[in-house]
Amino acid sequence: MMRIARMIAPAALMLAGGAAMAADASPKAEVAALKAEVAELRQMAQASKDRASVENLFSRYMYLHNAFRDTDIIPLWAKKGTPGVRSQYSNLGVYTDWDKIMSYHQGRPAPVSKLVFHYITTPAIEVAADGQTAKGLWIVNGLESGLVDPELAKNMPAWMFEKELVQGKKVWMHNVYLKYGLDFIKQDGQWKIWHFHCFEVARAPYGMGWIPFAAAAQDDSFNVDLMYVGEDGKPVFMPKVDGPATVLSNTYRTDTSQKLEARPPEPYRTFSETFEY
Repeated sequence: MMRIARMIAPAALMLAGGAAMAADASPKAEVAALKAEVAELRQMAQASKDRASVENLFSRYMYLHNAFRDTDIIPLWAKKGTPGVRSQYSNLGVYTDWDKIMSYHQGRPAPVSKLVFHYITTPAIEVAADGQTAKGLWIVNGLESGLVDPELAKNMPAWMFEKELVQGKKVWMHNVYLKYGLDFIKQDGQWKIWHFHCFEVARAPYGMGWIPFAAAAQDDSFNVDLMYVGEDGKPVFMPKVDGPATVLSNTYRTDTSQKLEARPPEPYRTFSETFEY
């Protein structure tokens, strides 16, 4: 019995020591797990904050654009010299020169009687896991309208205007249907527009509708190249592009079918893993 007791005692001591070690390790493991969880929650909170900031940024862009305060949009863009900055407004091509891109937001007037009212819906936004870039795709609807002196209207296509005159002037009032795909980059802790792509879906003069309009204007360079109608109704056209378009807008035509050209963003870790708008 004495021999058995001597054999059991060391084993009991080993078991007791192991239990003590396990009890000692448990709080450490719990603390480590809590630290990991806190880090994950912080990352999720930052991603949520970044997503809200990106959505607010593009909403601010549209509010300013609707109010003809386009020069106030310039600070929303990535700073001059940022590699890869780009914009595309039609299938004519892309703009990669920062100054040429900013010219789109300069000199745009607010003539009497002109109304631009675009509103954005259905945001699909993804923030990169590294927190340095983000992507967003929106559906846009809205109105564009104004009055044009009849003499100036003679230099514009007939489909531009309604049949009736208002205050002796020609009337243009269009419904517009668009998609906007944007890439954003974080600079000095602030989100900025990096890539900007406007995908025009359809346009409909109020008294015509989008199908008759497409039949009349789908191959008219005036429709594709017009940037805005300026002071006294004078048309202002887009500047010369810097390069060819690689992703084309699938603008409604009577001789084609629709397709998904503007890809919704998908989760990604860093920008090299995703596509560009």
